[in-house]
Amino acid sequence: MDKTIITALLIIAGVISAVLVYNAVYPAIIRSSDALVSRQRRIDERLSSQIEIIHAVPWGVCNVDTVYVWVKNVGSSRIAAIEGCDVFFGPEGNFSRIPYGTGDSHWTYQVENDTDWNPTATLKITIEHANKLGDERYFVKVTLPNGVSDEYYFSFDEQCG
Repeated sequence: MDKTIITALLIIAGVISAVLVYNAVYPAIIRSSDALVSRQRRIDERLSSQIEIIHAVPWGVCNVDTVYVWVKNVGSSRIAAIEGCDVFFGPEGNFSRIPYGTGDSHWTYQVENDTDWNPTATLKITIEHANKLGDERYFVKVTLPNGVSDEYYFSFDEQCG
């Protein structure tokens, strides 16, 4: 009879230990699995989101403060939340982030050959700069909300006589 009671107590202790280990380990496994799935989704999104700055040009001849930048969606997915993109612009080595919308320096956009920024569509970014642009080399970089980016250097000579 003593062996039966001891055996029953050991079985109960084993079951309780197994349940405790399961309750401690299972949530950690689920969290790590969710993290891996989320990470994989972000990697897939980055791989399917690709852009290329195809041209940038100041608008006008003298005392220019406006620049047009054309950015092509060369990826395989639609790019949403364009307003969340970061645009960096300025003279080479002295550029800054330009905010979207309004202000002294700001940028706006227009999708030129589609209704959304779908694959193969081109985005025309208009940068209104607070300072007049000189005849030096300029830098522009566009970064999508998911971190994909492209950069471009350009220059122009003022023809003001």
